[in-house]
Amino acid sequence: MKSRVLLVEDDNSLNFVLKDALQHADYSIDSFFDGQSALDDFKPQYYHVAIIDVMLPILDGFNLAKQLKQIDKDLPIIFLTARSAEEDKINGFKIGADDYLTKPFSVKELLARLNVIINRSGRQTQDKIGAFIFSEETLTLSKDELEIKLTQREAALLKYFCQHKNQLLKREEILKAVWGDDDYFMGRSLDVFISKIRKYLEADKSVSIKNHHGVGFKLTCD
Repeated sequence: MKSRVLLVEDDNSLNFVLKDALQHADYSIDSFFDGQSALDDFKPQYYHVAIIDVMLPILDGFNLAKQLKQIDKDLPIIFLTARSAEEDKINGFKIGADDYLTKPFSVKELLARLNVIINRSGRQTQDKIGAFIFSEETLTLSKDELEIKLTQREAALLKYFCQHKNQLLKREEILKAVWGDDDYFMGRSLDVFISKIRKYLEADKSVSIKNHHGVGFKLTCD
């Protein structure tokens, strides 16, 4: 699964350059241009790291980071800023920043630091499936006030679909990945589990597991 990065940078050109570089480095990116928009869309335990510019409109980077930490206390944060004053850096670290880069900086250096932070944190994150949040760690699938407790097998199957969203998966590869075997009886078991997961996901009409007859299945979602 790709590591997910929250990028908040109000400079259009820099936002584009960083998003492009991170995507080419195989990260999944959600980018915003102001602090309030990032806060409004934030999902706890979803991102592996946040990259936040300090000088943001509407809600500045320091206050955004404080509020994100209240929601998700273990979220790693890298601050980007044109401010090189020692007091600003100390303030950033007091808030809970893991790193601090002063502009202009090398994109290669940012990627190197990002990789170190993600590897060091060993952070367990959640997957977003349409309006649902799926946590393999807690075996839960939740949407608003609805929380569904999953079995180990259901969670393993859903995790495999999440790793291959909007991709057609052959029955045999699903069985080998989740069950470790692709015999007839395991195949019947797969059908039963997919039927259960479909019922769980019915609350969001934008999400579906489609059966491609004679081939396999595809999890379709935003």
